[in-house]
Amino acid sequence: MIIRIIKKNKTKNGSFFVEPDEIFLDSKNLQNFNRQQFEGRIERPISKKTIYFLGFLFLFFIGIFGIRLVYLQIQKGETYFARSQNNFLEKAIIFTNRGIIYDRNKIELAWNKPARDATQTVADEKTEEKTDETTIPIRAYLSSGFSHLLGYISYPTRDKGGNYWQSEFIGINGLEKEYNEKLKGENGSKIIETDALGKIYSENIVNAPKQGTDLITTIDVRIQKELFDFIKNLSENNSFVGGGGVLLDVRNGEVIASTNFPEYNSEILSLGKDSEKINGYINDKRKFFLDRVVSGLYTPGSIVKPFFALGALTEGVIDPYKKILSIGSISIPNPYFPDQKTIFKDWKIHGWTDMAQALAVSSDVYFYSIGGGYEEQNGLGIVKLEKYVRLFGIGEKTEIDLPNETRGVIPSPEWKIKNFPDDPWRIGNTYHTAIGQYGFQVTPMEMVRAIGAIANNGKLLTPHLILGDVEKENKVSMIDIEKEYFDVVHKGMRQAVTYGTAVALDVPYVQVAAKTGTAQLGVAKNKVNSWVIGFFPYENPKYAFVVMMESGPASGNVGATSVMRALLDWMSINTPEYFE
Repeated sequence: MIIRIIKKNKTKNGSFFVEPDEIFLDSKNLQNFNRQQFEGRIERPISKKTIYFLGFLFLFFIGIFGIRLVYLQIQKGETYFARSQNNFLEKAIIFTNRGIIYDRNKIELAWNKPARDATQTVADEKTEEKTDETTIPIRAYLSSGFSHLLGYISYPTRDKGGNYWQSEFIGINGLEKEYNEKLKGENGSKIIETDALGKIYSENIVNAPKQGTDLITTIDVRIQKELFDFIKNLSENNSFVGGGGVLLDVRNGEVIASTNFPEYNSEILSLGKDSEKINGYINDKRKFFLDRVVSGLYTPGSIVKPFFALGALTEGVIDPYKKILSIGSISIPNPYFPDQKTIFKDWKIHGWTDMAQALAVSSDVYFYSIGGGYEEQNGLGIVKLEKYVRLFGIGEKTEIDLPNETRGVIPSPEWKIKNFPDDPWRIGNTYHTAIGQYGFQVTPMEMVRAIGAIANNGKLLTPHLILGDVEKENKVSMIDIEKEYFDVVHKGMRQAVTYGTAVALDVPYVQVAAKTGTAQLGVAKNKVNSWVIGFFPYENPKYAFVVMMESGPASGNVGATSVMRALLDWMSINTPEYFE
């Protein structure tokens, strides 16, 4: 059959050609096709219903667009033309929220208030007009007692043309400055369409703001607040210029409290509107802007004696049981008048004292003798006096995470040549250095770190303010001094509490070890810095403390020890977990 069809369709010239109608057969005209084998119909025409439906759909949409075009171009044409002539697009900043600063128990220390809730705070009282800050979040701070720790900020600021020349919050002091990059976050932006009258027609966010990172600090807000109040009350009621206090965990370097009086108001400085108050801060001789704990330099007095005691024991200058007699003073030949004596006084007659007893009663004669030498007793000398206080970080920055930290000053022959070039170093200078006088200056933060290293038997920690700061916690140096020597100093500091100069700290609820200091100031010596340093619990030290009261009356009978006693009493009721 196939051969016949081929022959039948052979052309005259001998070639073969298949016509289209021989392929596309109308299946309706032929029967018996096997449609399972795709025989029969190959194409099927589109139905008229489908064509009519699509045509109607196209006409419908064309009508809708046409009607909208007529509305925009004819009915509203003039309106939109005028709007296009007067409207303009402006890129505006969406200010982010700065990170929140918390204490160790997640209590807010610094946070953000919506601008609408802070109208009275940022309003210009003279013009009763709201300032630019009402368009951005307002920074709020816990007070009192936290200003130097937290610092303050500078708000985004516009020029006269309304353009922001400073578009971010900038930390100016304290933790706000130290951790500004983490706290500040990232501003967003939006496009605003407005008319000539400033009416907003539309807003579209381009970039969403990213909030700053929160900080959880090591501070216990309860203790810091009370410590501040006790320092403030003593200053105001007993004619001290001011004071500072710090509490440190001697196991890991966490700062539990760090506070100063007097202090500024962080919100007032941040907003910068109350010029009268700010000028008052600037002109007040009590130095409102000085963070006394990390930046203030103060004559330490007798609080340096425990470090010299350790130096004398380590160098073999004296054994802990040898007693030295104090009759109230020692005297040596006067270098200018050999037939006369130069007298170095003790603050009272102590009689015979060994090292622990000398620490307990703070015998100056004992430390004159082991510091500079006297009669048959050899002394450390000024070089080794400096060596041993430096071993405990005195005279160096502690590297605490706060700005503007100052390092202490340890008197030495080199220091004297620089400051008093015509006067050589004398033995009297060594004696005065050995009791923390002369040109000796320290910061409270240096001293709390140093006494913490005595409490924990030689671990010199790095104080820090962020909870869980592993890098700071691991930054520890070991002081190579025998534990038995630390035990002697611990004993002396405990005896200072049980019967010596720090008996005010002999409390029933925790055993405290302490050393007091009263540093005379000025030529007239009618002013003193009052100090107390120490640690608790005595048998298993966990916390070291320093309180410094600045430039109070020499005749006063209250000082730093009374502040620490008040704090301990308060803690025994409200935070007893620190004594466990």
